[in-house]
Amino acid sequence: MNDVPGLNITQYGEDGTRVVFLHGLFGQGRNWTGIAKALAPHHRVLLIDLPDHGRSAWTEHFDLLTVADLIADVFDAGDPPALVGHSLGGKVAMVLALRRPELVERLCVVDIAPVAYERASEFAGYIEAMCGLDLETLSQRADAEAALAGAVGNPAVRSFLLQNLRRDTRPDGSSGWYWQANLAGLGRDLPAITSWPADRLGAASYPGPVLWMSGANSDYVTPEHAPAMDRLFPHNRRVTIKNAGHWLHSEQPEVFLEVLERFLEAPRT
Repeated sequence: MNDVPGLNITQYGEDGTRVVFLHGLFGQGRNWTGIAKALAPHHRVLLIDLPDHGRSAWTEHFDLLTVADLIADVFDAGDPPALVGHSLGGKVAMVLALRRPELVERLCVVDIAPVAYERASEFAGYIEAMCGLDLETLSQRADAEAALAGAVGNPAVRSFLLQNLRRDTRPDGSSGWYWQANLAGLGRDLPAITSWPADRLGAASYPGPVLWMSGANSDYVTPEHAPAMDRLFPHNRRVTIKNAGHWLHSEQPEVFLEVLERFLEAPRT
């Protein structure tokens, strides 16, 4: 694996096959820490903060193909990893596998399909609510959660978004509370984030094995998406996790890990 300037990468494990995780919108690599530690005895695991997220650098424009190409620079064709991506990270992972199939030994896509989604307004609402907080007068994290409650009613989503709120030296050098994610940039680029760049991918398909995991209580992957999934990723297997929604890896971590480990250990035919 190669170092790429601007990307924050955390590694767990020193032996075994390589597994790389990509998080979703507003997330960060550490969202996968529990899964990574469980895999570490038998795998070399990388957790990558996507650009404009976590501790990775901010960009002038978030574009699925550009980000996929940047992540691809981390990989080594002589040691292609299993690539796992959730939501936005799943889109980036799919684009990377389609553009550079030799770099991806196998692919696991978590609760997202290779289609455009009509969710930009929902995410824009989250960004508006987060940017609306007065960070200069904020005294504690609990106050931020209370302030977001009206705009973000789901406690789990609210807690997830607040993982981006940090109290430390800000990027501009001052001290206090700040949002770690590039909210302004992500808000500007939501149309690109929620779309699917079919016209820029041409007739590409990924020949390797693909595991699709989705939550039974999520509407991100539906039967209507199957034709696109099968066309682009012909060797895919789909698994639905019961009693789980969009964040199935945190809602049902033991089941998720069991299914993922079986996929990682299966011989490639």
